[in-house]
Amino acid sequence: MTRATITGLGTAVGNKVITNHDLAAVLDTSDEWIVERTGIHERRVGGSCLELGGQAARIALKEAEMDASDLDLIICATCTPDQVFPAVSNRLQEDLGAACGAFDLNAACSGFTYAISLAQAQISAGMERVLVVGVDTLSRFTDWDDRSTAILFGDGAGAVVMEPARRDDRGVLSTYMGSEGRFADLLTCDFGDYIRMDGKEVFRQAVRVMVSASRRVLADAGLEPSDVTVVIPHQANLRIIESAMKRLGIPLGKAATVIEVTGNTSSASIPLAMGAAVSKSGIADGDVVLLVGFGAGMSVAAALLRWGR
Repeated sequence: MTRATITGLGTAVGNKVITNHDLAAVLDTSDEWIVERTGIHERRVGGSCLELGGQAARIALKEAEMDASDLDLIICATCTPDQVFPAVSNRLQEDLGAACGAFDLNAACSGFTYAISLAQAQISAGMERVLVVGVDTLSRFTDWDDRSTAILFGDGAGAVVMEPARRDDRGVLSTYMGSEGRFADLLTCDFGDYIRMDGKEVFRQAVRVMVSASRRVLADAGLEPSDVTVVIPHQANLRIIESAMKRLGIPLGKAATVIEVTGNTSSASIPLAMGAAVSKSGIADGDVVLLVGFGAGMSVAAALLRWGR
């Protein structure tokens, strides 16, 4: 099987910063209360999916030393498209100047990792260059008068270019995509409404599915938790990340996080955390990187990669 590997990475976030103190001025909450329960200090809002996704994609393409016209496929993971249709990916294709297939994928906060799995499958089937974009603008669906959800969400995008790995021991080692629809009502957003969430139950189920998905991709690759160099989890709540890492037996210091300054950005959260880890030299050639996310549905996905080309 031809393995896909990441050759370019880009990120973008909303241009407006909303701090916990800003929210405390209008809601019955405080910086201490928010940080203790979520780990979030501030979040970024602003911009459309097309704007943010385009910014991240251009950076990823530049890093991959590739022109958009070279792309074979664009996959855009989002649950907050700018329009019902056409897809964000269609707009991105035109905006970037690409001439390829393009489609959106909605697996909520698991979307980016779902898209990584699909990109791997397409490259294994013969494609050469796939652009994966994870972008969400959750602020448009947030009830800013509801302190249980207003403290959580932000806007952002992350994009990666994926190509066939040059070395047999680099790239995607294993992937997993799952869904537990019996928990679909725990986190919802109806047409014309805001995000609604059963926070306590989402927390409990999220830790469980993140751990089970992580163990599955590790087993499929013949590796152990101790072999993982960096974990890049969905950035929903720092306490969820802490609990999942503890159950996996992986030191918390191996988890890449940006939730402190971005909030929950859904499909964008994993690539945003990946970008931060790379910029801090937290991921090196040969490192084993575990991506794992969960989201509304309840969707869950994991991917294990050996970093490098």
